[in-house]
Amino acid sequence: MIDINLSKVSKSYGFDKILDNIDLTVQKGEKVALIGANGCGKSTILKIVGKEENVSSGEVSIRKGASVGYLSQVPIEIDIKVSDYIYDTFNELIKIKERLEKLENNLSSDIKVINKYTRLQEEFINLGGYEFETKISKVLAAFDITDEMLNRNFNTLSGGEKTICSLIKLLLIEPDILLLDEPTNHLDIKRIEWLERFLKGYKGTVVIVSHDRYCLDKVVNKIILLTKRGLEIYFGNYTYFIKESENRLMLEFKKYKDQQKIIEAMKKSIKRLQEYGRLCSPSGGEIFFRRAASIKKRLEKIEKIDKPETKKKINIDFNDDSRTGKEVLKIKKLNLSFSTKVLLEECNLDLFYKEKVCLIGENGTGKSTLIKEILKGNNNIKLGSNIKLGYIPQEIIFENNNLSILEESRKYFIGDEEHLRSALFKFLFVGENIHKKIKYLSGGEKVRLKLFCLIQNKYNFLILDEPTNHIDMDTREILENALIDFNGTILFVSHDRYFINKIATNIVELKYKKLNKYIGNYDVYLNSIKKM
Repeated sequence: MIDINLSKVSKSYGFDKILDNIDLTVQKGEKVALIGANGCGKSTILKIVGKEENVSSGEVSIRKGASVGYLSQVPIEIDIKVSDYIYDTFNELIKIKERLEKLENNLSSDIKVINKYTRLQEEFINLGGYEFETKISKVLAAFDITDEMLNRNFNTLSGGEKTICSLIKLLLIEPDILLLDEPTNHLDIKRIEWLERFLKGYKGTVVIVSHDRYCLDKVVNKIILLTKRGLEIYFGNYTYFIKESENRLMLEFKKYKDQQKIIEAMKKSIKRLQEYGRLCSPSGGEIFFRRAASIKKRLEKIEKIDKPETKKKINIDFNDDSRTGKEVLKIKKLNLSFSTKVLLEECNLDLFYKEKVCLIGENGTGKSTLIKEILKGNNNIKLGSNIKLGYIPQEIIFENNNLSILEESRKYFIGDEEHLRSALFKFLFVGENIHKKIKYLSGGEKVRLKLFCLIQNKYNFLILDEPTNHIDMDTREILENALIDFNGTILFVSHDRYFINKIATNIVELKYKKLNKYIGNYDVYLNSIKKM
């Protein structure tokens, strides 16, 4: 049974065409990921299915009677108490419960009151009254939603808190079709893993847009890749998609090369026959010209295979010839607080040359605060010898947002403008794009520009706070490969478990105000704590 069907759908914003003649089908119960480069139309498809946007042309069909729930990347604004916002779907149940409690307090031997209570209780049970309270308590506990937050006005929440509350509301409603746009944003690993388990067991249809490749591996059974040529379907998770897309690309290249050989051979035959015709003219050359014309007609009728597009590559090289001493960072008996909250007590940690260490922990445990303390300096924190430290913060900030890409990069680049333009080209800043002001850059463009500026200084110790935020999958893979090849030491914070698995040689968990070090990547760490 088909839950969602898009037929020849196009969507434009002014002269900017986002979707062009798209056909897409999602079967009931499928768990589907929409992936592709930033700006390719993934979120637009979710908005169209969720009736947040209209199509410019084409038809959209949703299974009759199917309920649809949509989580936007952009938090909503609504002047309401958080608890009222989350619970409004259960208003009828809540009112029945209140009436039941009132009757319970006034129960007597009056048969009319008893019958009224019995009928009301039966209605409460049929509507799932006793289950809904259990469901609410489980979901609120999973996301650590406190009574204090429930009593706040929704508009006073941060963007991340608003998104989490919107997600909770959807999970409680459990619509037939669940549309999720970057649902793991603002969630720490513990909550992401809870969400994965929930979605994996979800009985309805799920369509998800996410850069969290580890989550896609755990949850989805179908990948839809949006490209300039249209949609490509892969029946499997993200790891299957990677392998299968490489196989398809190799096959496409083979077909392209084989056709090019045939075309080249036909062109040579045409040229050779025309040459024979000229040599035999005027008496016997006509037969060669006719053969050449026949081959030329066949050549013109061939449906040309376009050369397959390969991923654009960025040349990121952080490496420096100078190396650090064996001990890069030493933390000894560190106490750390934020306002009145104690984050670390008597903590010790050693980082050594060439270690690539991921710092993990629940939101609010102090990961970013610890990073900032290392950068600021502390008597209990010591850097090793010959350290050249580079840092990428969670929120990319530039001193002057009115500078262009070219102007900002010139501050760090040693060389003439011709070589600078060539270097920027390798980071996909091309043509007039280099004159674009920083304030108009997307999140991914800001990360690329910050990386460009960072590598000019040839650091040997990198500290990265959520480096994969705001960048698409292709750029993440490029960054991963650069960090894998990096000869120095890395300390990074990330919720991207796929990224952690590829980069980390060690995991440091911040838990119960202590730092605990584990040898290996994220999967090895998971196995270690399961055995404990």
